[in-house]
This record gives sequence, C-alpha cells and structure tokens, in this order.
Amino acid sequence: MPMRALFPVPHPFRSPSADTGGASPAFLPVGHDHAQCRRDALNKAEEQCRQHGARLTDIRRKVLDILWDDHRPISAYDILHRLNAQSAIDSPHSKPAAPPVVYRALDFLITHGLAHKLTSLNAFIGSAHPGRQHGAQFFICRSCHTVAEVRSARIGQEISAAAAVLGFEVQAPVVEVEGLCPACRPAHSAPCAGHDNACACGQSEP
Repeated sequence: MPMRALFPVPHPFRSPSADTGGASPAFLPVGHDHAQCRRDALNKAEEQCRQHGARLTDIRRKVLDILWDDHRPISAYDILHRLNAQSAIDSPHSKPAAPPVVYRALDFLITHGLAHKLTSLNAFIGSAHPGRQHGAQFFICRSCHTVAEVRSARIGQEISAAAAVLGFEVQAPVVEVEGLCPACRPAHSAPCAGHDNACACGQSEP
C-alpha cells in the first residue's frame, strides 16, 4: 500500500517562491543554458567564500567545477579520475592527486553549503542553493539520473516537529526521493515489451 504524503510537496516547475527558497524550476527546462548555469554556480561560490572569509583554492574550485559539469551526481572516484585526467592535459609532468585531496575538497564544499552528498547513491552534487549547510530535498530520477534540489520550509518544519516528538536532534535534514523526472515519465508510462516483475524498467506488475 503506497504511503500517503503527510505534507504538500512543491511542484518541481513552480515559479520562485518563499516556500522553495526562491528556487528556479528544479528539473531542467528545454533550452537550458548549462554553460551559463555553471559559470553562475562558480561565481556564487566565489562570493560565498569571500563573504565568510573562506578560500576557494584552486583544487576546491576544480572539484566544484567537476560537480557542476552536469546536473547528475558523481562519485568521489569519478571526481578523482576527471581531476587527474584534466591535470595530465594541463600539466603533463604533475603528480596525480590522491583520494584524500578530493575528500578534503568535498568536505570544504559541503561544510560551506556549496555541495551535497547523496547518501543513497554515495555520490556528490553541486548545491543549487549556495550557503551554509541547509536542509534540502532531492528528487532523483532513476532513469536519466538527473537530480532536482528543492528547499521546502514546510517539509523542514514537519521534520523538525517529528524530531521534537522523538526528542531527536536533527543535524542533516536531507530527504532523498527516487522516481522519474518529467522528461522520463512518458517513456515509462506503459510496460515495456516482455515486461515482468524483474524488468529493469522499475515498474511492477499490475
């Protein structure tokens, strides 16, 4: 039996509002200018660090740039691979970076609200809402792996209220939801040929 939602979930394509932290449409619209999106993210990160007296060092900026290479989460191993591949092109005689270098950079970015770790995927993604650590809800498409970040004050309040009843101290109010994004839903609207319970399309038999 499916679980009924206990609170209203903001529509991914809702116009900017206080409820979603002034977010723009969460899933990518047609004609999305990712190059500009990437530049904006890096510029906001620079400004965020300046405001808080933090240093966005070269390695931290490179890791953040890799996170914003796409709107899909990426593992620390893949970040390291891309980092060293680019370094081999830029500085052929340089020593490859070791895993701790990437993890230290990721820790910095997460601490300053510039990136998030998606625990269910053991992967990382750039923050759509740069700032100090904040609660967020992530809608993860299990087909194309695109992730939409939403900040709903109402969901945060419900989590806080439930935690208060339990006497629980919330330290990472992050919610991860798997499903299908608007672009992938049509392709999954009907069972595929030869569909059965073990089908990779993720649907269940009626």
